Amino acid sequence: MYEKKIPKDLSCGLNIAIEVIGGKWKANLLANISKGIIRPSELHKSIPQASARVLNQQLSELELHGIVEKKIYNVLPPKSEYSLTKNAESVLEVLRAMKSWGEGYKEIFHELTQNSRIEGHDGIANQESCS
Repeated sequence: MYEKKIPKDLSCGLNIAIEVIGGKWKANLLANISKGIIRPSELHKSIPQASARVLNQQLSELELHGIVEKKIYNVLPPKSEYSLTKNAESVLEVLRAMKSWGEGYKEIFHELTQNSRIEGHDGIANQESCS
């Protein structure tokens, strides 16, 4: 198993917050689950630019950190659903605040990056999880 050479300082609240919600697709996943998109296949369709492997990894991390819960049904074909835990309520407040800040900063951001091809500045966030 891969082990990072420089260990993370998880004694700092900011580092813990980034560890929990800082993945590339975690905010989108949480927004979609909060809107009722709960089946893995639906989540994959809601973020088509992300690979299923990466989304599954992000969902596993959110589950490990107690933000989402995965329920597996004993049926054929196999069925599973994700839901938010009580811990997610405060995380959603943080994400709403971040979204609000981003909306206010959007014009400045686009002015600063309009000639830049920096990865991530190509409109990768889908509108469904941004609304």
